[in-house]
Amino acid sequence: MRKNVLILMAAVFAYVLLIQPFVSSMGAKPFAVKLGVIPRAEAIKIGAADHKQSVAAYLVFKVMVYFGTLVEKAENKVEIPPDYPAMSRILHSSVKLDPYNMDAYYFAQAILVWDVKQIKLANDLLEYGMKYRTWDFYLPFFAGFNNAYFLKDYERAAQYYKRAGELTGDELHVNLAGRYMYEAGRTDLAIAYLSAMVKSAKNDAIRKSFNKRLEALKEVRRIQQAKQEYFNKTGKLPASVEELVEKAFISPLPRDPYGGTFYFDDKGEVRSTSNFASKSAAN
Repeated sequence: MRKNVLILMAAVFAYVLLIQPFVSSMGAKPFAVKLGVIPRAEAIKIGAADHKQSVAAYLVFKVMVYFGTLVEKAENKVEIPPDYPAMSRILHSSVKLDPYNMDAYYFAQAILVWDVKQIKLANDLLEYGMKYRTWDFYLPFFAGFNNAYFLKDYERAAQYYKRAGELTGDELHVNLAGRYMYEAGRTDLAIAYLSAMVKSAKNDAIRKSFNKRLEALKEVRRIQQAKQEYFNKTGKLPASVEELVEKAFISPLPRDPYGGTFYFDDKGEVRSTSNFASKSAAN
């Protein structure tokens, strides 16, 4: 009897901690921020008791549904500002509850790294996960990419890729652990990374997000290759992407899937007026 009473009390406590804040906050806010407000992970642990994994899975699912709705709206030309801080907080709470939940790391990598540009925050989360998911090559693979592509810390990236290579024996990871990673170029590295992410994606919204970014980077690589060919033949750099099209160095005109226009910056690097982000995320 006493055991049943304790279970009931724990359930009520969990309801007060989790459900009530969600309901009250969602009722008072517009759709764009309807992710709710949750307590700190330490407090949730007490209320979740022996159901930490289930609560963690629910939190990740909640973010996935929210993100999927944003992607669907964007496809229908309805731009809604994403609540990235709330998404980040919920994912972090989920990982603290269940450090073995791969979906949380995968989704955090998609959001924190590409959309929010919180690289250190994402890497800290991955480091935390590596202490538990010691068999999983994806976490060091993610961390290696983040350090190489975004932070340009090739020495640290090599350490992560070495770890991923030891776990898989994959030649790609082994090669990336050496000088190849630096010499391959950031665009090729990103394309290889995103291609792997698309193949392993289990969530349609994430897959669409990565595919869109992959399409943009492939267009960037086309422009880079055309620019190099132009330079090899003329000894100078093209004034614009349009010039490459006019002089038949590239066809058709590269298209930015984010709706922007490609151009060369002052250093001759390929950029886009969209910054490779949807309008709602860029604002």
